[in-house]
Amino acid sequence: MATMNVNPTRMELTNLKRKLATARRGHKLLKDKRDELMRRFLELVRENKALRREVEQALSQANNHMAIARSVIQKEILDVALMLPKQELQLEVGTQNVMSVQIPVFNTRLKTNDENDIYSYGYAFTSSDLDDAVRALSDVFSQMLRLAEVEKSCQLMAAEIEKTRRRVNALEYVMIPQYQETIRYITMKLDENERSTTTRLMKVKDMMLAQAHNYDL
Repeated sequence: MATMNVNPTRMELTNLKRKLATARRGHKLLKDKRDELMRRFLELVRENKALRREVEQALSQANNHMAIARSVIQKEILDVALMLPKQELQLEVGTQNVMSVQIPVFNTRLKTNDENDIYSYGYAFTSSDLDDAVRALSDVFSQMLRLAEVEKSCQLMAAEIEKTRRRVNALEYVMIPQYQETIRYITMKLDENERSTTTRLMKVKDMMLAQAHNYDL
């Protein structure tokens, strides 16, 4: 690991030791964040898998009912029956901060609380299969919204995990070793300078003693 281009002084040594301590604290915090993100990410992945299976099954059933309804109801009658829905849904999109990740939160509000308002047609010219298809789609709608929340949250968390992982690796394998190597280099230089200074002082002392001894003679 290459050392940093710094002057080998005691002040620089103190600054590097302080930066090393900060880097180690940051490394620990980022590792904790990465681990917690991974834990929550895996929970969302499991929920996403279960939700997707349930939604696909419900949509398959709804499609089956609709296919039967199309086979027994004239196209014109079916188009008129579904032309003007009675029920309305308002969707509000918010966000929630989870470990610095802004994940989406969907809130829904229906125009009316009457569950029969999902049927926008009379029953005289339609079949029960159309009722079953509409009911199945209405029941699965909330799961589809939750699935959209979870899938988007998984994407955002995966990106944040990757970014955090790169930062952890940069600290662990680049910055911290570089600080340590530079600190060792400066310490070695300072020790070497101190030994050189001590050697020079000893030589000066010997010369002074020799001169004093000669003068006494």
